[in-house]
Amino acid sequence: MVLAACGTQVYAQAADDSALFEGFRAADMRLAEAGYRLSTANAALCDRLEPGHGIQIHTLDQYAQALRPAVAAHFRFAGALAVEGVVAGSPAERAGVRADDTIVRFGDILIAPQADGPPSSDRLVAFWRGVAALPPGAPIRVTLLRGGAPLTVTIQPVPACRTRYELAITSALEASANGEMVRISSGYYDVFEGDLVVVAVAHELAHNILRHRERLKAAGAEFGLLSGFGRNMGFFRQAELQADTLAVHLLARAGYPADLASRFRQHPVAKARSGMFQSPSHPQWRDRLRVALAEEARIAANGPGAPFVAERDSPLTGNWRPLVPKP
Repeated sequence: MVLAACGTQVYAQAADDSALFEGFRAADMRLAEAGYRLSTANAALCDRLEPGHGIQIHTLDQYAQALRPAVAAHFRFAGALAVEGVVAGSPAERAGVRADDTIVRFGDILIAPQADGPPSSDRLVAFWRGVAALPPGAPIRVTLLRGGAPLTVTIQPVPACRTRYELAITSALEASANGEMVRISSGYYDVFEGDLVVVAVAHELAHNILRHRERLKAAGAEFGLLSGFGRNMGFFRQAELQADTLAVHLLARAGYPADLASRFRQHPVAKARSGMFQSPSHPQWRDRLRVALAEEARIAANGPGAPFVAERDSPLTGNWRPLVPKP
């Protein structure tokens, strides 16, 4: 078997291969760091907030049963839920939280003991939802186990956009947002160098900020194979172009290079994906590049804004063509 993840379910080639585990941790933390940076820098644009603490969590439940003893040993689990990593400069790092600490209690959330069963993300999702419901700026008292000894710290979080970031280990280039989660495949990190992957992350976060999933459902748009046909195409293209536009501003607010979005769109792989095999629900490559270049110029002249944020409670119309700048 090969180390791979489908959502938060993880399988491994060799239970004693620490390099494999550390590779997964490194990949997970790259997404966690980008998500934390985007979510905290753009909190002012989000009407749904959570405490930004900077901890990347993992649970024993999400691993295959046969793998759990090796995972527990490598990551020093002393309970069901532990710290996979801590974002540099985050409130958690300042409070003294470290990778491989076990979490016993997080605010008023008490972690239940580990139970046997098939791989599941239920505990991880329940924990995230519990934390997301806490006041975004209030101190959080956290009880940890480190080296078998209890430790209590207080994290002073910062407001962050309410979104959970999930890495899927697969060579396929997949990215999605469902309103409360952004999911990016590790294939993006295999193909796009440096910070280019963050453009895809920002695009998916923009979907959540603009409530596109809810608004597409409210418009009666059909997902899946039918998304690129009939009236569905207009709704999906409108949502995609709005997310492309807002994403450039999210990147600027988070301090990423001014031309990052246009460089991503001009990457050979990004260009190739906008060909005959692309779903008609997504705009063509040239249209998306025009959006990126136009917004980068607008930001250079006037600073970052908040396009379409004031309209997130309005119905989608399907009128996407005016969103593409003229050549």
